[in-house]
Formats: sequence, C-alpha cells, structure tokens
Amino acid sequence: MAAENPHMALDPKYDHYDFPTTAPRNQSGHPGHTTPEQDAQVFQLRSKLEQAGYTERLDTLTLLRFLRARKFDVAAAEKMFVDCEKWRKEFNLDYLVRHFDYTEKQQVFQYYPQYYHKTDKDGRPVYIEQLGNIDLAAMYKITTSERMLQNLAVEYEKLADPRLPACSRKAGSLLETCCTIMDLKGVGLSKVSSVYSYVKQASAISQNYYPERLGRLYLINAPWGFSTVFNVVKGWLDPITVEKIHVLGSGYQKDLLSQVPAENLPKIFGGTCECPGGCALSDEGPWTDPTWARPPKWAQEPADDQKNVIDNTATNPGTIPDAGGKAGEGAAVDAQAAADEIKPVPAPQ
Repeated sequence: MAAENPHMALDPKYDHYDFPTTAPRNQSGHPGHTTPEQDAQVFQLRSKLEQAGYTERLDTLTLLRFLRARKFDVAAAEKMFVDCEKWRKEFNLDYLVRHFDYTEKQQVFQYYPQYYHKTDKDGRPVYIEQLGNIDLAAMYKITTSERMLQNLAVEYEKLADPRLPACSRKAGSLLETCCTIMDLKGVGLSKVSSVYSYVKQASAISQNYYPERLGRLYLINAPWGFSTVFNVVKGWLDPITVEKIHVLGSGYQKDLLSQVPAENLPKIFGGTCECPGGCALSDEGPWTDPTWARPPKWAQEPADDQKNVIDNTATNPGTIPDAGGKAGEGAAVDAQAAADEIKPVPAPQ
C-alpha cells in the first residue's frame, strides 16, 4: 500500500512506500508541497517515459527529484532520466548493488575514508569524506579505479534505500538528502591536482544520476586561499546550491556542532562519538537499527543475473574515468571544472 500523503496524490501503480512521503518544510516542488501544475508535470513526465518503454523508477518521489533538478522543464528532466537509465544499464548497476563486495575497503580507507555515519539534527544521514591522505598511486596497488566507481555507485543506491527510508521513518517525515562533511585537512598544493581531479570525475556520477541529494555541505579545514577561489566559483552556481555550502577553516567545530549532535559526530571532528572499531567502518545509523530498518527493495526484487559481473581484476588504467567516459581519459582542472569539483554529492542544476 502507498503511504498516506494528504497533500499530494500518489500513483497506485508505482508509489509503494513504507515511509513518510511529505517533506518536512514547505518548499515548492517538494513532496507534499506541489502545485497542481507541478503534479501535472509529474504525470506528463511519467507518461512520456512509459511511452518510451520505461517501467522502473517511475514513482512520484523519483520523478519529482529529476524535475526539480531541471527546474520543472519536462523535456530536460526526461533527457536526464533517460541518460541515467542508459548509464545504469551500461554500468550493470542493478546487478552490482546486489553482488558488489568491497573487500579492500579497510585498506582503501587508510588513504581515503568515505562513509555514512549516523544523522544530523534534521535526521538526515551524515556523509563524511577525508581527502588529506589521498595517494592514488598507493591506492591503485590495493584497488582499481573501476572498483572505486563501483563502490561509489553502490553507496548511492544504498543511500536511496535503505538509508533515507530508515531516517524518514525515525524522523516522521520524508528525508531525501544528506549532510556532507568534506575534510580538506592535509590537502596541500602537491595534492591539489590529483584530489580535485578525482572529486570532479567521481562527482559526475552524483550530479548526473542522483539529483537532489545535497542537503548541506561543509568544507572544513579549507586551506588558505580556498575561500577566495570559492567566492569566484559560487557566482557560477545555482543560488540554492550556494546556500547549502559552508566553507570553514580549522575553527569549524562550532558551526559543525550546530548541525550535527556531538554524540553523532566522530571525535576527530570535535564530537564525542567513538564507535567500536572506528566510526569510518561502523555504518552506524537508523538504517542498521531494527526499529527503523527494512530490507531494501533492490534486495527483494529478482535481479537480472544473466550478465556477467563487471570484471574487477583488469589492470587499473591509471585514472578515474569520467562517468560514461573511457578509462584512461584524464580531466584538466580549470576554473569551470572547479565549480564541479566542490560538489561531491548531487546539487540542483
């Protein structure tokens, strides 16, 4: 049964939610706060996609995210959705999310911790990246660029389900975004090229295929001069996106603790949390609490397992490929690219 939503008509064919479906704040175009015109645009987009032969991911919440990312331009949202479905098929993502095993995670995290850990004051998942120790040459002795991208995509799938639904159940309202902390401590001039190049290329997946997932972004321990660069870059960004980004130096603790409860913030960032075995590997949050967790839908539905698993043993090409690009293609970091590099999670376009 579709969850009740007194403010928005849900489609009985596609909208089978077992979590709240009304956004907590009255924002135009968000679930529970849509106009009749926006509801009609959801219907129009779904009809066009059905006519094109699509049958999956046509639920109202998903379509609204794509529409918001394209300012409710139905044609642009349709193209974004179609491109996303093409990428999912080429990436073999439906198979990957069920079978990918990142066995080298603990070793990779010695250089590049990327993890979800508990929730912020609004109940959203907190996502943390520490970029200071990135050493791609050393990491490529442990893993491959292909597996790093596979892990990134799988974690985005797990954000959509089960993490966000569990957080929504606990909060009592729909949560669709996360709170991201990017720690730039140790990112000096010698690492700028490799770190920014990686962030740019990996963020292509999030921006193009997982729209409207950015709630707040805290860039902490920002190096000298970073704020000046950002002040230039933000002129190219959507004002809504700019409002979500907070560039902080080494004295970030007060700002961060105003958004993330101390008991939920790892001790290394000024909080009090010390998970057994380390916060980075704990995956602690409502999604692991039996009170709020439910099996993800992708685990319940039969997978198309006729395709072979993506080859993870191939020799690493030596660079992180762009989403949809070929291995071995580098990315020059210029001023325009910097606008993308600071967005590790999806932002409205």
